[in-house]
Amino acid sequence: MRARWLVNFALLLVIAGIVAFLYLRPQQKEESVQQYPVSALKLADFSRLSIEFPAKAPVVFDKVDGFWYLSQPYKARADQMTVQRIVSIVAANSPDQFPANDLARFGLDNPRLKIKLDNEEFLFGIYNPVSSEQYVAYKDAVYLVPPIYSETAATQVVELLDKSPLRPGEKVAGFDFSRLEQWEEVRLQVDLADDGKWKVSLENAKPDQNAMNEWYESYWSKIRATAVEPYTPDRKATYPSFSVKLKGGKSVHFDKLQEAPEMIIGRPDEGMRYHFPSDIGFTLLNPPIGLAN
Repeated sequence: MRARWLVNFALLLVIAGIVAFLYLRPQQKEESVQQYPVSALKLADFSRLSIEFPAKAPVVFDKVDGFWYLSQPYKARADQMTVQRIVSIVAANSPDQFPANDLARFGLDNPRLKIKLDNEEFLFGIYNPVSSEQYVAYKDAVYLVPPIYSETAATQVVELLDKSPLRPGEKVAGFDFSRLEQWEEVRLQVDLADDGKWKVSLENAKPDQNAMNEWYESYWSKIRATAVEPYTPDRKATYPSFSVKLKGGKSVHFDKLQEAPEMIIGRPDEGMRYHFPSDIGFTLLNPPIGLAN
């Protein structure tokens, strides 16, 4: 019995020694992976972005008052986050850096894509078969970067556009729905007062402020169209329409081009039209004003 106890005690000492050794042994420092910055450029340094493809017209964006706009192939508001994702190639890091003395080795003698930021040029070549990263040349070096930069840049032009009907910085002060069929008889006006309360032009309307705020925040403030495309107004056609009132006294006119099977509204001043599911489109144009029966 005593012999078994001694064996167990010895085993316990061995285990304790192993635990102490593992706990107290010097920790090996993990090797840090070398990262090479593709450039020392800053995201805010540029006012023009040109995306160039072989045998294809370039797609060009210009920054105006701090916001990116499509300039070619036509003029339109750009999706700011998407353009910024492309521009962020200037801040990319690479695990590898190669001298740019054999561009053919990386498929950069005939690049698949060029991104020009003002006078700075980034060339995109083939993909690394092991890491699936892409070779990019800038100045006198070649780097490996994730494919998100070129994949975003190669997206169809319409996918690079802002899907919000309102411009960044346009602050809503109210809505004039009086020219829509459902509100034409009562000439509905909805206004956001300086105290943050919603006012409705109809005497028998008792708007719930929380419901109105939710309607505005969930739809007009955050809504994005499912698709957006250029729009040339037909001067011979007359459409139901409405206006979004802006702080400062200006307003934005919209044409209601279609109600079903999807809602399509056009913004003539920017030459764009926006597609929404019919239920969302209906809610956009019918605020919960609390009409009494």
